[in-house]
Amino acid sequence: MSFILKFILSAIVTYLLATFLPGAYIRGFTDAMILVVVLAVLNAVVKPILQIIGLPITILTLGLFLFVINALIIMLASYLMAGFEINGFLSALLFSIVLSLANSVVDLVVD
Repeated sequence: MSFILKFILSAIVTYLLATFLPGAYIRGFTDAMILVVVLAVLNAVVKPILQIIGLPITILTLGLFLFVINALIIMLASYLMAGFEINGFLSALLFSIVLSLANSVVDLVVD
């Protein structure tokens, strides 16, 4: 039950973020639900590969390069989905930071 609740709350947060943040556009709530699934798959498959490739830069920047990796994942999701658009790297960076914070709050509330 908590998995479904987290999924729905994450989709709501994603929809609201794409609606209110500048540079982000989402077509509807169903696209937000699809975006949550796409981001989960990309975080499970592509993100570990990017983290291994970027490990030296991550060490040099004391972990700040992970923000760049998160923004790249958001941009890749925008490229893969027709109903979600992100305008530029800074918009993706802002979207990924706020989405991470919001999902942390959702995880704290549901668990």
